[in-house]
Amino acid sequence: MTHHLERPGGRIAYDLYGAENEGPLVVCVPGMFDHRHSFRFVGTGLATAGYRVAAMDLRGHGDSDTTFDDHTDRAAADDASALAEELGGRNVVMVGNSMGAAAVTIAAKDRPDLVAGIALLGPFLRQPSLGPLTRALMRLALLRPWGPRFLTYYYDTLHTGRTPEGHEHQRALVRAMLRPADRYRAVHRTVYAPSSTVTDSEGMRARAVVIMGEQDPDWKDPRAEATWAASVVRGSVVMVPECGHYAHAQRPDVVVPALVRLVEEVAADV
Repeated sequence: MTHHLERPGGRIAYDLYGAENEGPLVVCVPGMFDHRHSFRFVGTGLATAGYRVAAMDLRGHGDSDTTFDDHTDRAAADDASALAEELGGRNVVMVGNSMGAAAVTIAAKDRPDLVAGIALLGPFLRQPSLGPLTRALMRLALLRPWGPRFLTYYYDTLHTGRTPEGHEHQRALVRAMLRPADRYRAVHRTVYAPSSTVTDSEGMRARAVVIMGEQDPDWKDPRAEATWAASVVRGSVVMVPECGHYAHAQRPDVVVPALVRLVEEVAADV
């Protein structure tokens, strides 16, 4: 069942796993041009461990409304915090993938009273340097009518290593999400929205872990990027073998235990 959170400018869609559980709340934030269903294994695994898990869509993505004006990572951070408060969370753990990792880091810095743990999956805390030719080619590739097909293809290429169980269904959700003009426009605005560069953990009290696929194609040296991100948030690093940008879908057998450890550590701190 899809739930919705009312926000200024529209509604944010989310799935709730383990709704009757009494354990800590975990909020999951996906990256751009992804669907919340990518957290299906995390939601199920953490719910089995006794936690409540809310996996949300970004603005204009999945089943969230396309009426928003702001599609930045900071807006996503505010949505994640609002969702945590809506569900009555305290000492919340937030899990973010890609752009979502920046969002949960911002939330942890802005709301230390609310966020007690963060897990960063394939994090974009800074943007890689792209040459003018690459930027021009990307803008061309994202134009309609071929843009939705290109993004679906690109989404596939980021799953270097193991193919997740149920990947065809996940890809179909992404493809269906990109097809309507208004939804693709929201995704396009997210891709080109100003991105935050997070270089310190000032104000943050949250425990942190960085989880990176060893074959993540977004980085020339995934381990080096994971080490740098961990130094920013004062966290540990988990490198995931046979895995690209979506470790939570490709290797839940590694990621879910790492998240359980984080939640247990956060609970022990309270």
